[in-house]
Amino acid sequence: MTQLSDPGKSTRPIAVIGPTGTGKSALALDIAERLGGEIVNADAMQQYRGMDIGTAKLPVDERRGIPHHQLDVLDIAETATVARYQQAAVADVEAIAGRGHVPVIVGGSMLYIQSLLDDWAFPATDPQVRARWEQRLAEVGVGALHAELATRDPAAAAAILATDGRRIVRALEVVELTGQPFAASAPRIGAPRWNAMIVGLDWDTAILDERLAARTDVMFEDGLVDEVRTLLECGLRDGVTAARALGYAQVIAALDAGGTAGQLAEAHELTFIGTRRYVRRQRSWFRRDHRVRWLDGAAAGLADEVIARWRDVS
Repeated sequence: MTQLSDPGKSTRPIAVIGPTGTGKSALALDIAERLGGEIVNADAMQQYRGMDIGTAKLPVDERRGIPHHQLDVLDIAETATVARYQQAAVADVEAIAGRGHVPVIVGGSMLYIQSLLDDWAFPATDPQVRARWEQRLAEVGVGALHAELATRDPAAAAAILATDGRRIVRALEVVELTGQPFAASAPRIGAPRWNAMIVGLDWDTAILDERLAARTDVMFEDGLVDEVRTLLECGLRDGVTAARALGYAQVIAALDAGGTAGQLAEAHELTFIGTRRYVRRQRSWFRRDHRVRWLDGAAAGLADEVIARWRDVS
């Protein structure tokens, strides 16, 4: 476990995690402002430049002058990977602590958070090998590539959806590079990195569903469809990761179908449904980590409570 603090001032990281729509960004801002901290984003899609409305990315003028890291670091055609994020975000956290500031990690992307807080070791990757398999995917289609995976690694093919081209490509890449089944090369989870304080934010399910519905309404009212149109002109379709983001994928499908009012209304509804489903997955994942101290998002004085707990153990 890496020690980031010195005897005079604690720089123990604080991680604010939890499902989408719970108010994590606002709480992280309050904490960072009070402690003189800097924020490290742990939302996969907020890494993309131009993907602002659909990811609920905090505008620069609402960040209170607090430095933010791992926002707007990828072009939409680039593939976001946990391994790239881990390397960059670990460096950010350690640099922040080195400046004597408190790193405040915030986000809801499960693998990103765990790879940052715990010492994960990832299997090999090779851009040329991956590019070749991605080209193969474009040529033969996802179904045929899934069948090819089944001949090379039946267990991986059984575990990966036949429609998930990204994971099929990754499995084939790993099998080729390691000569082992994909499962044998899964990330190895090591010890916690910094003994970070981890707080989880959640709401009553019925209330959170209302918040998610309102959040989806605001995104579409604020111009998500126009944002997607602009990004399509900039190469969004080439983004293996970005084009699959919640909201963006649904709007792309609606525009491809003609972009009528009815089709866009359906995209709106499907975005809400998909977000609600994703929240269920986030809850299931985060609840397995017994280090998380859960807080009710409806409670008052959340920043006070987090900071008091942090000071008690730092």
